[in-house]
Amino acid sequence: MREEKITDQKKATVDWGCNSVTEQTVNQDLCKVVCLVSGGIDSPVAAWLFIKRGYTPIFVFYDNYPFSDENTKKRALDIIKKLSEFAPQRPVKVYIIPHGENLADILRNCPRNLTCVICRRIMYRVAEKVATIEEAETIVTGEIIGEHASQTLRNLRVENDVLTEFSVLRPLIGMNKLEVEHLAKKIGTFDTSASPVSCCSASPSRPRTRARLDEVRKAERKLSIEDMVRRGIEKVEVILF
Repeated sequence: MREEKITDQKKATVDWGCNSVTEQTVNQDLCKVVCLVSGGIDSPVAAWLFIKRGYTPIFVFYDNYPFSDENTKKRALDIIKKLSEFAPQRPVKVYIIPHGENLADILRNCPRNLTCVICRRIMYRVAEKVATIEEAETIVTGEIIGEHASQTLRNLRVENDVLTEFSVLRPLIGMNKLEVEHLAKKIGTFDTSASPVSCCSASPSRPRTRARLDEVRKAERKLSIEDMVRRGIEKVEVILF
């Protein structure tokens, strides 16, 4: 929540909810960061931590329909709209990636217990394409160690393996849930993030928490990875807030 508008770049100090940010911090040559936002509690806070340092967010939301409902998408967009209020430049761009068909391919062809890990690997590949298109510097996510099966240290390493040009930065990685919820309440996203929506119905009942890179790569040989990534980019919907 901006309490003050930047009017003098040499003197301005802005309070964006938690910390004072000087002009030197804000002026990052308008560098872009690709922020993956799901609509939950964590990813909006991760995005905000970069926005408050003056980086320009490029938001990416993966629409898992029919494995999630329209309310999930609406919640994510409501949160992104709120986050856009903090952005150093408006409007902000939002990529809505159709991910349901890719998820269906994973369910048809890959071991059920590897669904989440392989899903994240596809998401990172698509995010890299967005980062290239936007000439961004990095990809930002809201993972916390152990928060979900895909967020164990082993699985994060396996997921990172697909990145070839960009790094994934995870500013919440060592926080606990209460610390993240505290920040979410400060920036005004908590109530929306906590509102009930349907969970992803593609999640397995017993996901792997220590996936092996060799078994994941073997499973992905049954997928047309290039087509899946291209599908996500070609069918994208881009909106501005």
